[in-house]
Amino acid sequence: MRRIEWPLHLVVRSVVGVVAAGVLAVAGVVAWNWWQESRATCHEDVVRRGPHDECVGVTTGEHVFAPHLEDVQKLIAEENARVEAEGDEHPYVSVAYLTSFTLTDDDSNSEDSVRHELEGAYLAQYRHNQGDLSASPKIRLLIANTGSDSTQWEYAVDRLLERRDGPDRLVAVTGLGPSTERNLEALRKLSDNDVATVASIMTATNIKGIDGFVRVAPTNVDEARAGAAYLKREGFRTAAIVQDDAKSNLYAATLAQAFRDEYPDGEHRLVGDSLSYDSSVPSAWEGELRYIPGHLCEEKPEAVYFAGRGRHLAHFLNALANRSSCKEREFTVLTGDDTTNLTPQQLADAARTGVQVFYTGLAHQDMYGKNPQAVSKLSADHFLPGGQMDEWFPDDPRYDGQDIMGHDAVLTAAKGVEMASKWQGQDKVTGASVARMFHQMSGAQQVAGASGFLSFKKNGDPRDKAVPILRLTPSGRSVLADVSSAAGEPAREQ
Repeated sequence: MRRIEWPLHLVVRSVVGVVAAGVLAVAGVVAWNWWQESRATCHEDVVRRGPHDECVGVTTGEHVFAPHLEDVQKLIAEENARVEAEGDEHPYVSVAYLTSFTLTDDDSNSEDSVRHELEGAYLAQYRHNQGDLSASPKIRLLIANTGSDSTQWEYAVDRLLERRDGPDRLVAVTGLGPSTERNLEALRKLSDNDVATVASIMTATNIKGIDGFVRVAPTNVDEARAGAAYLKREGFRTAAIVQDDAKSNLYAATLAQAFRDEYPDGEHRLVGDSLSYDSSVPSAWEGELRYIPGHLCEEKPEAVYFAGRGRHLAHFLNALANRSSCKEREFTVLTGDDTTNLTPQQLADAARTGVQVFYTGLAHQDMYGKNPQAVSKLSADHFLPGGQMDEWFPDDPRYDGQDIMGHDAVLTAAKGVEMASKWQGQDKVTGASVARMFHQMSGAQQVAGASGFLSFKKNGDPRDKAVPILRLTPSGRSVLADVSSAAGEPAREQ
């Protein structure tokens, strides 16, 4: 038989073709498996998106966004299923809780923080549907994930807007995450589409005057006023400001300006220029914080007001504790509510720096005991030792008060639903009608919140909101030092 000699270039081309076909076949199998896996792990209006390949979108509870949320999402899913099953007898509407539930280092919130918010949201849903505040229409609680740093906010919001009509009847969105540009854009898009919104932890002062929007948290002006008044009562006559200059950090910018406006008077003054760092420059901000203690040693303030996120505070306290000069000097630092996003370990590490730390929180379970006139006992009891939250989540120490804020946000939406149904009828409740009710919540109709009694100004801010002043102890536990009103005075009876 004659032997055929193939040219070398044809042999090489054939081999490469076979190998390439094999690679494409394997790649096809891998891609198919990934697609199948993504469908298996993301369902309902939930898909994998973004740089972190996160499951984002909306669920009624069946899709668990993160393992640590499994217990609370199971309870929400069961309550939602019960509400749907009884829908013919008891009409319902939907309220969503929207925030970043899948977190990375880009987020200021911690896993504990968002889990506690959702636990409190479930308590409010339960109380409205079948608990001590039972009312109609019933509430189906949707859970909406905007992804890390809210990069996928638009997809999540669009999926929510699709649920305004039909059987879902979405009327309100609560939560909304911290004060960032992306969360503000999400808020505005919901408002533009006549969905009522209730922010749980947004405090930036310049987020206001948006149609259909209220917040249950004190504003940064409220926090700065309460903090400044506390420093004055405790005898601190001079203070310096350390501020994050990142443009996207609305929280830091408005907090610093509010303290700058509130603290100085005839007997109290700010020393030196505001000292700053820029957290938007990942390679530089930690270094900038290490330089600041040297300037503070020169200025000699009696107190330091830190206007930045909790995770930046931890680095600042380390820098202050490890300063090379004025080691004999004791420093007192006052900061804002983002400190609540530090984990117990981070709080303990901060306490070990030896720096005395106070911060204005959003809520604390001891507020009722400290000032019973400022807080609803009916609501506070659920968060106290032995209360309903301990019964449902016995192994989850809710040290940050975020459960109270999530609860009060959903409770506000639920009261709006109840009031709108009495005005229009249960089958005619809309986002617009719920939003109108927010400004009727005063006097006997105020919201009996666990963070304080709630009524709202025309711009959406809470009126005369209670502000807890917290002190970080050497053990890393935060204890209640005082409760002030938004005016900086001791909170008064509502």
